[in-house]
Amino acid sequence: MDLAQVAALYRQVLIALGEDPDREGLTGTPERVARWWKEFLDHDPGRTDTVFAEELRSGTDQLVIVRGISTYSLCEHHMLPMELDLTIGYRPCGQVLGLSKFARIVAAHAHRLQLQERIVDGVAADLIKATGTMDVGVAADGEHLCMSMRGVRQNKARTFSYAFSGAFADDSPLGARLLAVATR
Repeated sequence: MDLAQVAALYRQVLIALGEDPDREGLTGTPERVARWWKEFLDHDPGRTDTVFAEELRSGTDQLVIVRGISTYSLCEHHMLPMELDLTIGYRPCGQVLGLSKFARIVAAHAHRLQLQERIVDGVAADLIKATGTMDVGVAADGEHLCMSMRGVRQNKARTFSYAFSGAFADDSPLGARLLAVATR
């Protein structure tokens, strides 16, 4: 990323908005914004694939649900923030995913210009790869500032999306259980 070019462009934006980028309060703003973009786009979530072997008792209906994973991303249509709360579930099959990996996988998808639906689908696909099971469900509840602070200005509107595969798909009881946890 060309930090100097991004800063120069933000300086031009301020001028086009009728602001003086050299006035007190705005001094250094273009450079700060450019550094923020670099930090946001270059985010390294760390390892996302740490699993632990786990022998489960036969006949059990094991389900792991992690909820309350919060993240921010940027809407690719308006470049305004969205705040998402994700709930993720899967059925282990001989191994369990390290708990921090759920948040790391979410961060890996959120740190770019995005759509909520693409984040949910990408997280689900990565969980399938990491856990080795198709029994994965991901649900996201989001507030999009492109809808809250511009356009129709509906600051209480929420967008809910989910991606279910395996035992979570096709209106299954497992999918219903995950949705109940995600929406309570």
